[in-house]
Amino acid sequence: RVRAWPAARHRDGGPGGYRSSAAERVEAASLEEGMRLRVIFLILMGVILAVAVSDVLAGAVGVLRETRARPLTPAEQARYIQEDIAARWHTWSADLIFPTELQYVALGRAQQYARRIGLAPETSCGAGLDASVGSVLSEHGCVTLLRASYVDQTSTFVVTVGVAVLGSEERRVAATGELPVDDRVGVRPVAFPGTPGELFGAAQRQRNSWIAAGPYVVFSTAGYADGRTREAVPPEEILHSELWPTAQSIAGRIARALGDEPSAVPQCTQGNVC
Repeated sequence: RVRAWPAARHRDGGPGGYRSSAAERVEAASLEEGMRLRVIFLILMGVILAVAVSDVLAGAVGVLRETRARPLTPAEQARYIQEDIAARWHTWSADLIFPTELQYVALGRAQQYARRIGLAPETSCGAGLDASVGSVLSEHGCVTLLRASYVDQTSTFVVTVGVAVLGSEERRVAATGELPVDDRVGVRPVAFPGTPGELFGAAQRQRNSWIAAGPYVVFSTAGYADGRTREAVPPEEILHSELWPTAQSIAGRIARALGDEPSAVPQCTQGNVC
């Protein structure tokens, strides 16, 4: 009898244990496939990690560029000035907006002083201005109205100054372009009992006017402390009186202070050191 030749076998370390070469090839192929997939996985993870690190570094560089001190551009400096002026109505004290004493130049270039006799409560433009004026400003987003009354050095004239706050200079320009040309209307006077201006009411107003400064419209109205009405004073007397120059000087001083550029403008994004 002829004995069949057995298939090639080899030990696997156990007693009497053998595996076919085909099984070994399958196992080797499976191991190779696993290694290949693992390499691909590691490559993908490396790429993802590299992209993430690049994004983080780019973000960090961007933050450093944004936060490090650099010179302000002219546009940024102009915006700083506009924002500083626009905020003064609520960042300044009442004494800065309406000083207790104001120096002005009277007729003949004489130096005179006006004295503040009272501060009115903050009010809306519709409530503190005549209807034809207040409605225009309200339509253009008037925020509030600040008022104070002054008397001249001799307590002969009474002047009420009103600061109307618009949201921006652009809104102020649009609003003032629509204001009525009428010196009988403007800011409503504020009388303070026990002062030289206690008789100053709507009937006592002789003239009204306004001046613009940034986002503000500074109104002024003036009359006599003795209570004389507009109808009681001849027009030619008003023309030659110091009443109106005094009122314009007081309002002008307040408007210039509100609209002046700040004394110091930052040169850099973080102060004055770039």
